[in-house]
Amino acid sequence: MITVNLRYTGENGSARAFAGEMTQSGTVAAIRAEDGNLRYEYFISMDDPETVLLIDSWRDQAAIDAHHASPMMAKIAALREKYDLHMTVERFTAIDDEPRDERFIRR
Repeated sequence: MITVNLRYTGENGSARAFAGEMTQSGTVAAIRAEDGNLRYEYFISMDDPETVLLIDSWRDQAAIDAHHASPMMAKIAALREKYDLHMTVERFTAIDDEPRDERFIRR
């Protein structure tokens, strides 16, 4: 599994407006339906009201490559441009399925 954290930052609420339009337009639902997508979810920063975090998880690199090659990316790029967003990206890969911190997790 590969998880990508994308932080979108804008001005005057543009990052939140972007996430709202992505959701309301059906783009988020379409991405979630893509083969290999495991998670696509936006979060609002408590520390910075101009930043929205997207957690985007995929089965493998092939699924990400297919997503990046899809017509969906043109829609996303156009919306990023419309809202004049800047991004930072972090990428994480799973190293095993054994939870190491189970004793710290309250269920």
